[in-house]
Amino acid sequence: MEPKRLRSIQGWEWIKQGYRLFMKTPLLWIVLLSICVVAAVATSNIPVLGQPLVSLLMPVVLAGLMAGCRSLEQGEELELAHLFSGFKQHTSHLVTLGGIALVSQYLILGAMMMVGGATLVGILMSDQPDKDPNLMMQSFAGAGFAMLLGIVLFSLLMMAMQFAPILVFFRGVAPVQAMKLSLRAFLNNAGAMLVYGMTFLFLAILASIPMMLGWLVLLPLAFTSLYASYNDIFPAAGEEQPTANVNNAFTPGKDTL
Repeated sequence: MEPKRLRSIQGWEWIKQGYRLFMKTPLLWIVLLSICVVAAVATSNIPVLGQPLVSLLMPVVLAGLMAGCRSLEQGEELELAHLFSGFKQHTSHLVTLGGIALVSQYLILGAMMMVGGATLVGILMSDQPDKDPNLMMQSFAGAGFAMLLGIVLFSLLMMAMQFAPILVFFRGVAPVQAMKLSLRAFLNNAGAMLVYGMTFLFLAILASIPMMLGWLVLLPLAFTSLYASYNDIFPAAGEEQPTANVNNAFTPGKDTL
């Protein structure tokens, strides 16, 4: 399951392929992502448990969105029930991925505190961050190395998590191995990822200009283009077919927590 090495220009092709997937059923994509955003915001506002719960379930929800992309690619319909696909197959491994990411985030913040970024981390983790601009500037000025360390470690974590939920869901790969494959895929295709990231950043600026309305398109595009990049980097042979039937009501499978 060695990830393929692709040309840098392929990063632009992922945007185009993702847009084509989005345009197959744009209204339903907007509805699905709106539901996800509202649910995530509501859950994160639960005291103490909210934000960790969102982190744990993020890979599960992502798997459902990827199942929707797969259905569209195969000429089938995108349905609301696709959101629950991750709760029907490899659920425990997907939640484990979320747990690894959550623990890793706390470890990275702890490492930043140990190298002089305690004030900065305290501000970042506060539910009501201090509005004093002088204090903010002092915390940033005194935590240069901590910021650099955090950027490097969080970037590596992001790379390791990019394709990991998809590999777990479609391939049945163990969580840690999926993260290793995802990191290798990202590093092997650094040029394509750079083109993809810079293009997406430019589109994000454009999407933010008309009262943020462009994000109604760009947010779904983030997921459809992610699916396109996964399809290009990892060969299709040997994939498991999702066992969940989206036409049925949600019924927890044997792999559900």
